[in-house]
Amino acid sequence: MSEEIINRVAGSKLVTFNLEDYYPEGERILFDIKDWLLEGFVLREKDFREVAKNHDWSKYEGKYIALTCSSDAIVPAWAYMLLATYLQPYAKKVINGDLESLESILYSEIIEKLDVSNLKDKPVIVKGCSNKPVPKNAYLLLIEKLQPIVKSLMYGEACSSVPLYKKAKI
Repeated sequence: MSEEIINRVAGSKLVTFNLEDYYPEGERILFDIKDWLLEGFVLREKDFREVAKNHDWSKYEGKYIALTCSSDAIVPAWAYMLLATYLQPYAKKVINGDLESLESILYSEIIEKLDVSNLKDKPVIVKGCSNKPVPKNAYLLLIEKLQPIVKSLMYGEACSSVPLYKKAKI
């Protein structure tokens, strides 16, 4: 007589939380203003404003934009602000920084709005592997949100998780 195999993971109260499920769909664009500067280093206000005015901003419709300058130029804050005024009617989000910063900001906004009340006093495992670019900072923000309410926190997969936190018994 053989013993029945029991899947203890499936029968547990363990809740899997996958940040990838919250990935905001949409194209990400790194908008480098270096080419709009004289020799890639000098911002001439009149020329910069003219190029911005004549640029086709509609091609950024529904996209996430990270404004940056890949040269060592000193770019005043107003230059990025000016570009943001042109992008605002089209882009879903505009930030000053790189694509990783963009992802981090997007996830920060998502995690801030998350209702996690259904996870109160439950053991939670934060899924580690993802096929989408989930920034490391998003995991830290999630821990900050979950730790005050959950029973325990783990990272990884149910079959091989790393314990992170367990609420003290009172």
